[in-house]
Amino acid sequence: MNASLDILPLSSWINTEGKPLVIAGPCSAETEEQMLETASQIKKEGFAHVLRAGIWKPRTRPGSFEGMGEAALPWLQAAKKETGLPVAIEVANPQHIELALKYGVDILWVGARTTVNPFNVQELAEALRGVDVPVLVKNPVNPDLQLWIGALERLNQAGVKKLGAIHRGFSNAQETKYRNSPMWNIAIELKTLFPELPVIGDPSHMAGKRSLLFEIAQRALDLNYDGLIIESHRDPDKAWSDASQQLTPPALAEMLHELHVRKESYPTDYQSQLEVVRGKIDNLDRELLENLANRMSLVEKLAEYKRDNNVAAYQVDRFREVLDTRAAWGKSLNLYPALVDELFKLVHMESIRKQTEVMNQINA
Repeated sequence: MNASLDILPLSSWINTEGKPLVIAGPCSAETEEQMLETASQIKKEGFAHVLRAGIWKPRTRPGSFEGMGEAALPWLQAAKKETGLPVAIEVANPQHIELALKYGVDILWVGARTTVNPFNVQELAEALRGVDVPVLVKNPVNPDLQLWIGALERLNQAGVKKLGAIHRGFSNAQETKYRNSPMWNIAIELKTLFPELPVIGDPSHMAGKRSLLFEIAQRALDLNYDGLIIESHRDPDKAWSDASQQLTPPALAEMLHELHVRKESYPTDYQSQLEVVRGKIDNLDRELLENLANRMSLVEKLAEYKRDNNVAAYQVDRFREVLDTRAAWGKSLNLYPALVDELFKLVHMESIRKQTEVMNQINA
């Protein structure tokens, strides 16, 4: 299936004056006072293009704060009037959409727990048919690019042309320092398939803690993301939800000021130098593939030996040895450990696949 989306450029539906889009506001709208004071501080700092707030909060278990619901929408109306900034909220069903439009919400986003369910997304798409409102789609909770693409396609096919994606990270069975593992490769692949699609980074939900926000936000800008959506609260430590990942508006302004916005293109003076370096990279990549092909030829010979001696393809001790020794080799070469680990897991799994293929061939 060909990948294509019929969408309008980000600049056609919001003016950021050439800067990355910044969407900021509290995780949840808790009280009218909290919402208005936070919005006023964000406006005063002057960094945000859009105010955000959680109205309906999907929680993993009952009993947690699940948002104030419709009662909070007038607070957003007041914040919009006071600051002049458009407002954005998450919607999870057609009723949410109806209420959001009723109260003049400017931008909607589809949350990760909704994106994962095509039935829910289709209901939202039908409710948005004929409605001219920007919609941002968060990646699904699990690392499934096709689900993310499917959600975008369903909305686009319903006529939503002001469309963007939010990269908020993915649940991971392995424990990491992040609340949600970024898995940058998935967002990069999405951007590669749909270059015209605005991609917004969500450092708050990837980090889960303030100390990691700058690192993730800078990485998003290094990858030429179109903007950031970050949680900001007047008093984060007293926030009713996600307290550890929110910043005060002044602290957020300071962090954003420290970020470096990279250029998508480069001056022509550097063109020749870049081409020389890229040429060397291309040659090395070809050598890598040639070496990988040679490795697989040896794997085939190994498989024939195992087949003839009735030995199993997978040897757990050998797998551990490969991972341990390659990790040590990579460390000595100053290579990123996670890269070496993932690379050789892939190589070893392909080796197992190749061995089982050879071992099940009829021995002529």
